[in-house]
Amino acid sequence: MPRSHAVLSRHAIAIAVLVLLSACGSSDYIDVAPVSTTPVAPADPGFVENVPAPSVAAFVDNAATNQQSQQTIDVNAGVRALAPFLELWQPAAQTVDVSTWNGLPGQGAVLNQAVHDKNIQYVVDATAQRTAAQSTNAYLDDRQNQAYSIVDGMGPLTAAWRTGSRATTTITAVAADATTVKYDDGGNGAGDATTAEFGAVVSFINAMRGNGSTEPSKRFYKYPRPWRWSSAVKVVPALEPAKSPTPATDGGFPSGHTNAAMLNSLAMAYALPERFQEMISRGMELGENRILAGMHSPLDVMGGRMLAHAIFAGNINAAANATLKQKAYADAHAWLQAQTGTNADTLYAYAHGGTAATDRFADHDTNKANYLRRLTFGFTPIKATNVPAVVPKGAEAILETRLPYLDAMQRRAVLRSTALPSGYPLLDDAEGWGRLNLFAAADGYGVFTGSVVVTMDASRGGFWAMDAWRNDIAGSGKLTLKGTGRLALYGKNSWTGGTEIAGGTLEADANGALGMGDVYVGGAGTLASAAPGQLAIGGNYAQLDKGTLDISLGANQAGTVAVQGTATIVGGTLHVTFAGGFRPSVGTTYPVLSAASRKGVFTNVVADGYKSTVIYSNTGVSVRIDG
Repeated sequence: MPRSHAVLSRHAIAIAVLVLLSACGSSDYIDVAPVSTTPVAPADPGFVENVPAPSVAAFVDNAATNQQSQQTIDVNAGVRALAPFLELWQPAAQTVDVSTWNGLPGQGAVLNQAVHDKNIQYVVDATAQRTAAQSTNAYLDDRQNQAYSIVDGMGPLTAAWRTGSRATTTITAVAADATTVKYDDGGNGAGDATTAEFGAVVSFINAMRGNGSTEPSKRFYKYPRPWRWSSAVKVVPALEPAKSPTPATDGGFPSGHTNAAMLNSLAMAYALPERFQEMISRGMELGENRILAGMHSPLDVMGGRMLAHAIFAGNINAAANATLKQKAYADAHAWLQAQTGTNADTLYAYAHGGTAATDRFADHDTNKANYLRRLTFGFTPIKATNVPAVVPKGAEAILETRLPYLDAMQRRAVLRSTALPSGYPLLDDAEGWGRLNLFAAADGYGVFTGSVVVTMDASRGGFWAMDAWRNDIAGSGKLTLKGTGRLALYGKNSWTGGTEIAGGTLEADANGALGMGDVYVGGAGTLASAAPGQLAIGGNYAQLDKGTLDISLGANQAGTVAVQGTATIVGGTLHVTFAGGFRPSVGTTYPVLSAASRKGVFTNVVADGYKSTVIYSNTGVSVRIDG
């Protein structure tokens, strides 16, 4: 027998409650009258967070100076971005004349012996412990073009991407004679830039490597490769032929392969932000494979990442690339949606439809842990850890497609609020490239400062329509959601300035998702509780006549709302669904909202698939399943 929704008017609710109380013999007075005074939203902080660029020469303004003809720190912006390395190592001679350096450890001076020793010992240990599979992966990431190699970070979209790009490689395995023969990739890197469907994407990837050489920095810093520092470093045997016989032109710092991998992965992440975190994770994996190969040290890889962030920001902000980046984004989506039968609203789910067996980047938490580990490779801080983060000029553009509903200043605030602590070796550069944590930034804010207004537009699809923030958000600011999209919060949040839902849907997917302040559902906004247990509201709860409280009810009170203060219900809708296969029992009453005090009633109550009766008390709201 089909079940129907039950929509109860305010008058019907009152009668139902009074009848129930009479039948129970209760003499307590339960207030089911409308609220006469409309509550007010949490106070606005009165300011929007401003994140100024540091007052130093910006790489994005001087990107073109990163050329081999300019190899000193005073004229080359790329060399300058890595300046904290001079706190650890003094090059043999600060001159463009490489003939003064023999490429061996005997020249130059170690300035921080403990950091240097750990840097080389890390490679000794990694190469001694690597598995056969790691050796193979390290070889492939060394010999394949990085633009080809990293595409497997696309997971379920890898085949469609490679079909569209027409990318090729001539190296698909470790040849039997690779220990004596050096094989170079004869493929076409990122692919064919001439096709109508995907050519702009390939051109964009290639353009993001402009001014991207690591050679000026290698020639300036003159830091030997780890296998030249220690004979205990075991280079992958198949890579022995790839070792340079000319040390003076073969510096280790920074890693060129890491730089190239990160530039390619950032370009692909920008064009297809549905795999943003997975792609930058793949770039970081290739960096770690340089250590496992024995070809580079952790500091080399960290430097390569830093420089790649700066170079990519310079290119993505360049006026010459403005049209290309937009076309690349549009063409990548058009092609992949056509190949997968998806649209703007379903591509994300398809892109994350793999399992650990088919997509090694399928697990978000594993990616997060690996990314964080690869930012520092186990180094401990050597300076103060409480220096406020700065955000490089133009770095916010890296997040343009991943957080499209935020403005540029908000993206800068996201980058600052998710940055690494200060103090780690190499990472405290003056512009802030070293402390950027792009994986965390893709998970939204880490701190709310001031008024944070997020306006989403579901009609535009993609992240405009639906996004998730997974960081633990602190701070004293206030969050306001507007528009028509859906924003999900997964963190153990502690911000205190309150939450206002003026439009769209704010989905709480953790018990502490809403922080410690008041929650105010006004306009046509919806609060959706999908918490695994009781959703905690640390202050008061208010819902106006056009608002909706959407409860995804599960076993053991999952999805229910617990208000520490007063729940004031001016009207609106209570919508109850049933999560995770949970089937309510007919005749059972389920609490859906509890509070220190409850005022007012909902205008409409809907329990999907069931007839139901709403029951109010002085401290909460319950729903009885009638059939």
